[in-house]
Amino acid sequence: MRLDKFLKVSRLIKRRTVAKDVSEQGRVWINDREAKASSTVKAGDELKIQYGQKIVTVRVERIVETTKKDEASGMYTLLKEEARQPDKLDWQA
Repeated sequence: MRLDKFLKVSRLIKRRTVAKDVSEQGRVWINDREAKASSTVKAGDELKIQYGQKIVTVRVERIVETTKKDEASGMYTLLKEEARQPDKLDWQA
């Protein structure tokens, strides 16, 4: 399944267009490699997603085309949630 669709179906990101934008900005990694919206996601992959000042790491458990809202969290396992380390430019400004 495409990365942008997985992020939307799993409800990690609410809209597919937002998932595409986030991916194209280099804020999503699959197995420690920067990913584009069209990258393929499969069960067992580890995703890192940067949301503002935090980074969320999840493991993909299953791939389904559609799911109900309360079952969406079963598509992944939350591994880690951490604050993003500020870049050098952040503290120099």
